[in-house]
Amino acid sequence: MAEDSALPVDLTTCDLEPIHVIGRIQSFGYLLSFSGDWIINHVSCNCGDLFGVDPLTLLGTPIGGVLTESALHDVRTRMQMLGGGDAVERLFDVDLRQDGKLHDLAVHRSGRSYVLEIEPSESGKRRDYVSYVRPMIDRMRQLRSVDKLCESAARQLRALTGFDRVMIYRFERDGAGEVVAESLNGRVDSYLGQHFPASDIPAQARRLYVRNTLRIISDIDDPTVPIAPAVNPDGEPLDLSMSGLRAVSPIHIEYLRNMGVRASMSVSIMRRGQLWGLMACHHYSPLHLFYSVRTAAELFGEYFAFILEQAESDRVLAKRQEAVRLHDEIMTHVAAGRSLLSGFGDFAASIGSVIPYDGIACWIDGEFRSEGLTPDRAQVEELARFLNTAGAGRVWASDNLISVYPQGAWFLDKAAGLLALPVSRSPRDYIVLFRREHRHDIQWAGDPRKPVAIGPHGARLTPRQSFEIWHEERQGFAKPWEADEIASAESLRVTLLEVVLRLTDAVSQEREQASLRQDTLIAELNHRVRNILNLIRGLVAQSKESSDTIDEFAAIVSNRIQALARAHDQVTRTSWSPASLHQLIRTESDAYLNERIDRMLIDGPDAMVTPGAFTTIALVFHELVTNSCKYGALSNSAGSVHIATRATDDGALAIEWRETGGPPVKAPTRRGFGSAIIERTFPHELGGEAEIDFHPDGLVGRFLLPAPHIAEAAPPPSTLRPDAAAPAIGPDTGPGTFAGTALIVEDNVIIAMEAEDVLGELGFDSCEIVGSVSAAMTMIDERDISFAMLDVNLGTETSEAVAVALSARGTPFIFASGYGDSLVLPEAMAKVPVVAKPYSGRDIKAAIARLYPA
Repeated sequence: MAEDSALPVDLTTCDLEPIHVIGRIQSFGYLLSFSGDWIINHVSCNCGDLFGVDPLTLLGTPIGGVLTESALHDVRTRMQMLGGGDAVERLFDVDLRQDGKLHDLAVHRSGRSYVLEIEPSESGKRRDYVSYVRPMIDRMRQLRSVDKLCESAARQLRALTGFDRVMIYRFERDGAGEVVAESLNGRVDSYLGQHFPASDIPAQARRLYVRNTLRIISDIDDPTVPIAPAVNPDGEPLDLSMSGLRAVSPIHIEYLRNMGVRASMSVSIMRRGQLWGLMACHHYSPLHLFYSVRTAAELFGEYFAFILEQAESDRVLAKRQEAVRLHDEIMTHVAAGRSLLSGFGDFAASIGSVIPYDGIACWIDGEFRSEGLTPDRAQVEELARFLNTAGAGRVWASDNLISVYPQGAWFLDKAAGLLALPVSRSPRDYIVLFRREHRHDIQWAGDPRKPVAIGPHGARLTPRQSFEIWHEERQGFAKPWEADEIASAESLRVTLLEVVLRLTDAVSQEREQASLRQDTLIAELNHRVRNILNLIRGLVAQSKESSDTIDEFAAIVSNRIQALARAHDQVTRTSWSPASLHQLIRTESDAYLNERIDRMLIDGPDAMVTPGAFTTIALVFHELVTNSCKYGALSNSAGSVHIATRATDDGALAIEWRETGGPPVKAPTRRGFGSAIIERTFPHELGGEAEIDFHPDGLVGRFLLPAPHIAEAAPPPSTLRPDAAAPAIGPDTGPGTFAGTALIVEDNVIIAMEAEDVLGELGFDSCEIVGSVSAAMTMIDERDISFAMLDVNLGTETSEAVAVALSARGTPFIFASGYGDSLVLPEAMAKVPVVAKPYSGRDIKAAIARLYPA
C-alpha cells in the first residue's frame, strides 16, 4: 500500500520534506514546461521521440515551434479554464504535428510555468469511458450502507480498468489503514480485512493524495526518464505534484515488487476536504491505461466520494433523530413528575437504544445508580474525580481506559472503555456508559512493529519484505465509540444539563432547590457588592485630610454609598420578589437629600414592582434626583419636588415628577448620558412611556410603567423611611469596657483600617489587624485579646475557627459580613451580633452595645 517517499524518514512524523521533489517521469508519456510563448525550464528526454529533435535544443524556443497553431489554440483555451492552483485541464485526440497521430494532453500550473503532459491516444478506437460513469453511479445510488457502497465501488472500478485487484482502503484515526472492500479476478490473494501501519503511507504522501487524486504506475520495471535540465535558472526543481506522468520513489517500487505487483493505480476518496481513503488497484503484469480511462476512474472516484458522504450523512441524521426521540422520552418522563434517579431503569434503557453499552452508572449529588456491568460505587466515585480533570464540561470517551487511567485495571473484567456525560455545571455529576473488554485479533499485512529498518540507503523508509498475515491480539480495549454516538451523547448532555436536571424532582422540590440556588447567588452577589461599596467608602474616609471641608465631603460620600447599598438590599431582602416603588424612590433620594428629604413629597398609591424592572426604575430616579440636586429645585433652599402616582384603567401606573421653587429651567443644548437614561429607559427597556418638559418654573417628567411590571398595587405606606435609626451608643457604655487590645480579622486592609479608626474612638488601647485564620490564631495565642471583629468570609476560608477559639477563651467578638440578611451562622453563634457591609461607625457601636447591655 505504501506510496512514494525516497527521502529520509522520521518515524514519528514521516514528514521531513515535500514529496513532490522527484525529477523523473514515467516513460509512456512526454512532458515539457513553458511560460508565455517560450519553452523555458524542463523538457523530457522522451520529447525527441515526438518532435524528432534533441530535447535540449527545445529550451528557449517558442512553444508554437513544436505545436501546430490549432493545437496551441486548444491548449491555451484550456489554460484559460484552469481554476485553483491544483486544477488540471485535459484534451483528447489532439493532432500535435499535423501528421495524423493523435495524442491526449493534460495542462496545469507549476509555479510560474505551465506543464504540458502528452500521451498517445488509443490507436484505432474511440471509446468514451466518461459516459460509463453515469450508469456506474446510478447503480450505487440504490445502496444505502457504507459497506455495500464500498463493495460496489471496488467491483465497478475493476470492471472499468481491468486490474486484478481493486481495494477500498480506509484510513483510521491514527493514520493506519484497513481494507474494507475488495474485488478480485479469482487468481490473486485477498487483503480484505487486513490492516496496514501508518508508516506504509507517510504523512507527506497522504498530503499528495489530497492534491493529486489519481496516481498510476503502468510497469514497475519500466525505466523512468529524468527531467532535463534538473533545475531551472533559479536553482529550483520542477514541482511535479499535479503531474500524471510523475515517477514514484524506488522505495515504493521495491514495496510493490515485494508484494508481487507489476502495475498499480490509486484514486483518492475525499470527504469534506479530508482524505477518507483510497481506491487501491493492483495488477500482476504491466497494465497501461489510456488517459480517457484514467479520467473516467478519477471522475468515478469523485462521484463515489459524494455518494459515500451522503450515506454517512444519512446515518448521522438517523442517529440525530434517535437522539431527538430520546430527548422527547426523557422530557415525557420528567414531565410526569418523576426524577432522573427514581426512573433510572427506564431512562437507561432509552439511552441504550441510541448508544449501545454494557453498563451504565449515574452519579448525581452523591447518589449512585447502576445497570448492567459497571464498577462498584467506590470505583465510580474515584473515577468521577478523574473525569473532573479529563472530561469536565464535555463528553469524554475512551475505548482503552487503562491507558490514561491505570486504576481502571481493577475493574477491567467489567469495563475497558467508557463514555462520560457531565450533567451538571459543577463537577462530579456524571452519567457514564461502559463497554466491556473486546479481545480480538487484528490482521496486519506484515508485522506492524517493524515497518522501518536500516536499508542499503541508510536510515530510510525500507519496504517490508513479507506481507504474510501477522496477528495482533488486542487486550484492554473496548469496541470504539463511533463519532455519531459521541454526537448523540453530546446532544443528550445538553438536554440533561439545560433542561432535565431542572425538572428531575417533583415541582415542590424543584422550586425549593431553585430558591436555594437563587438565594445563594443573590447572597454571593450581595457579598461582593457590599465589599466593593465598603472598599470605596474606606478609600474616601482614609484619604481625608485634617480640614473640616474634607471631613464634610467624606461624610457626604459615605452617606451616599450607604443609601445605594440600602437600595440594593431592598430587592435582595425579599429574595428577588416584587418591592415597593415608593420605598425605591425614598431610598434613592436619601443618598443625596440628607436634611432636604422633607422637600420631596410622594402622593398616590404605591406599587410592588417586579425585580426585572426594579433596577431599571432605580437608575431613572437616581438620575432625576442627582440632576435636581445639582441644577434643579433641590439645588437651592426653597425648591421642592412633588411625585404623584396614579393607577390607569389598564392596570399601568402613571408617575409624574414635578419640580417647583428652584432656579429658572432651560432645556439643555445637548443630551448627555443621564438625560438619555431618563428619556429612553422606560420606552426601550420596559415598553412604557417617558416625556420630559423643561418648563421655566421647574422640570416636569411624566412616565408610564406598563401593567406587566407591576405585581400588585398597594396604598401609600405609613412611613417611607427605609431604615430605623440605630440605637445610640457612646464610649461610656459599661465602665472600662473598651480597653485593652482589639483584634480585627479582615482580608481587605483598607476596610480593616476604617474599623481600626472606629474601635480607636471607642477607647481600645490598640488594634491588631490580620487577614487569615492562621494569623488570627497566632495572635490569639500570643496576645491578650479583649475584643475581636471577624469578617465572616476571608476569600478562600471563613473565620469560624477563630470564632470557636475566641468563644473557648470567653473573648467577646462580633461578625462583619457582606452576605447581609442571608448570613446563616452555626447554632452556637446565632446570638453573636453581626454588622452588614458596608457598615459605619454607628453600626459597629450598635453591635458592641448588644454585647454589653445596660
